Amino acid sequence: MTPTSAPIIDNNALTASLRALKLGGMLQTLDARLAQARAGELGHLEFLQVLCHDEISRRETTSIARRTRRARFEETLTLEGFDFTANPKLPAAQIRDLAALRWLQAGESVILYGPVGVGKTHVAQALAHLAIRAGAEARFIKTSRALAELAGGHADGTWTRRLRELARPAVLVLDDFAMRELTPAQADDLYELINERSGRSLILTSNRSPVDWYPLFPNPVVAESLLDRLINNSHQLLMNGASYRPRKRPGRAVPTASTTTS
Repeated sequence: MTPTSAPIIDNNALTASLRALKLGGMLQTLDARLAQARAGELGHLEFLQVLCHDEISRRETTSIARRTRRARFEETLTLEGFDFTANPKLPAAQIRDLAALRWLQAGESVILYGPVGVGKTHVAQALAHLAIRAGAEARFIKTSRALAELAGGHADGTWTRRLRELARPAVLVLDDFAMRELTPAQADDLYELINERSGRSLILTSNRSPVDWYPLFPNPVVAESLLDRLINNSHQLLMNGASYRPRKRPGRAVPTASTTTS
């Protein structure tokens, strides 16, 4: 009896089929997985399972990269790259607790406040990046820039669209919050933004303590309505200690760990 010959695989047809099924990513690891199968390292079902896992991993990586671009971070920073040992006054345990993202699941906010240069912006972007890795959309923007965008919307009739764009992400990072006194129009826009984002998380960084934000609003009623709700639904971390920035002056020794800060 003549043994049944192995079927001949048309690589071009296989490639076309995988791409038609939007599984073209499998082609990136197909040769390596076939080599494992021929070596007896993978059975038939294992081969298929591993190829599917490769495709899922590729899609997750692509999706994370896409959401990261949409977030418009100043830099792609992580908690793994933050030097907790450089400043013993930092609330390291609280920051690591926030990395579990329970605040995101609960729709709560995070307020990081303290002096200049201690790492508030790094931690804010790192927490937002963790949210992205967990599947959420995020956006990073300076508070002054957000207010300028909304002000521009009043001028050209796109205010509602701009407000919705800032309200849409699950996490909105407002960097350098409460830097200066607000105009009545800015206070109203900020009120509308916070109100529109009800149930979605904010991450605020500020050089001022939240109790010092109230006088920055020209209307005490607006301040009380906005800040009372925001502050009482947030995790507040005082980030204190010396600034890292003097160590980055020209001619200084380069730190051994990442110390990008704000």
